[in-house]
Amino acid sequence: MAKEMNSVERTMRTLSFEQVDRVPVDLHNFMLTPRFMDVKDFSSFYRDGEAMAEGQIKAWKRFGHDVLLVENGTAALAEACGVQVLYQEDSAPVASKPAISSLDEVDTLKIPDPYKDPLLSELLKSTRIVVEEIGDQAFIMGRADQGPFSLACEIRGMSEFLLDLAMGEELDKVHHLLDFCCQVSERYAVAQIEQGAHATSIGDSPSGPDMVSPAYYREFAYPYMEKLVRNLKEKNIILAYHICGNATPIIEDMIKTGAAIIEIDQKSDQKKVKQAAAGKATLLGPVDPSEVMASGTPELVIEKCTEALENLSPGGGFILGPGCALPPTTPDENIDAMIETAKRFKLN
Repeated sequence: MAKEMNSVERTMRTLSFEQVDRVPVDLHNFMLTPRFMDVKDFSSFYRDGEAMAEGQIKAWKRFGHDVLLVENGTAALAEACGVQVLYQEDSAPVASKPAISSLDEVDTLKIPDPYKDPLLSELLKSTRIVVEEIGDQAFIMGRADQGPFSLACEIRGMSEFLLDLAMGEELDKVHHLLDFCCQVSERYAVAQIEQGAHATSIGDSPSGPDMVSPAYYREFAYPYMEKLVRNLKEKNIILAYHICGNATPIIEDMIKTGAAIIEIDQKSDQKKVKQAAAGKATLLGPVDPSEVMASGTPELVIEKCTEALENLSPGGGFILGPGCALPPTTPDENIDAMIETAKRFKLN
């Protein structure tokens, strides 16, 4: 049994496949944090860096989880690139109108400066405050929002971009857009680390098998993720990489990007994913955030967390958490059950 560690040491050793006292726990809980601030209307909360930081810190003091993902959803970079975003009263902001109506307009796009963009600067402020307050006690991931493929979908419009791929008539322009998005993602990821975050994280879910074929993933998503990871690694930046849905068919490709952390959800085959990742990447997840964490009982949470721990913790390289963002209605007792299960689970 390893000596008791704090969350930063525990998580860093996990990323290095070293012995730990227990599996660390992540709470992808940014949609829960408004309730710790007694906020009823989320729309202004998700544009206020100080409020978002305070909500994260209060939630951490309540639950004591090891890993914090500091973010406001999936549309921050898109908004900075000119996408119209809808701020909802009871959920995270979402992209509502693309920034361009034609691939011919890609050259009109400008890489946003995270320090000058109104929203991105607030998100950086949020990360900075969390790091200053508890960064010596908890592992902070300042989320860099979206990966290149996902951001391209938002800038061009999901249906329009997928049709561009299917038609295959302007692939040089498609790649031009993806390269632009890769630069945007990298710039923001670096800025998050400049706030003192231990790591950063991106989501690229539209590139997964639930949306496009593995062949499309390998042609249009993988090269830009590999480039993003490589560029960040040159700056000693740790990146977590998330794709919603059943990522099993592309898990080896995801790992081959070199990302230190692969975030998987409940649809992925845990044993196959573990076999592919062993000694190469740390896995994060994969408990169902909706049916188990938000709608299930503490007993169901314990069952599913124990299953994940048994399948994914051997040999190290595993962080227990939800497979995606927790809904705002997730009961506190279910989060407590997840954390307590990790604390009680005996590592081999």
